[in-house]
Amino acid sequence: MHQLTTGKILIVIFGIVTMASGRAKEVGNELDAVDGPNARVMRHEDGSLTLFTRSPDNRTLTKKKYNSKRILTMITIYRMDANRNPINCTISDGQNNKMFKVSYGYRKTDGLLVEERMFDARTRRLNPANGEEMPVQRVCYLYDAQGNRSSPIVYNLLPGKTFEQVFGVKSSALESNPFKDGAPR
Repeated sequence: MHQLTTGKILIVIFGIVTMASGRAKEVGNELDAVDGPNARVMRHEDGSLTLFTRSPDNRTLTKKKYNSKRILTMITIYRMDANRNPINCTISDGQNNKMFKVSYGYRKTDGLLVEERMFDARTRRLNPANGEEMPVQRVCYLYDAQGNRSSPIVYNLLPGKTFEQVFGVKSSALESNPFKDGAPR
């Protein structure tokens, strides 16, 4: 699975939110003491670190992101299926305040990731039409005949202005072709 693209998006979103809120907590010697088959530390060029720990049964993966000053800025806890693919995750800030929850959808025929749905963990947003919880963001993937995944197609569903409020009542499509007759009008 290619989680780097999604990870980059999430890191940018949550890094901005966490740094803007000024809420982060210091880390002790947790990173220095990491060793063993169920833990990894990834050191980044900017001096930040990411600590990955997994449960012995491979059903839970925890990712902790630290800035260059070793301040915890983000915690992501993934729940995995039997094939070690994420089923869902919770994303928290450095103070362990839950911010988002994400569900992952896979194609039944070949098990490839086709969609990620991100929900606000602090406020339940309900669809007025059917009362179901609405995601704040959807990330969809397409695959070519060789099974190569496309770049993510991201739908941001945060509330804002409607199409009509931004562009007026009519769509942006032309009602008629102004060059249809070949002569300027």
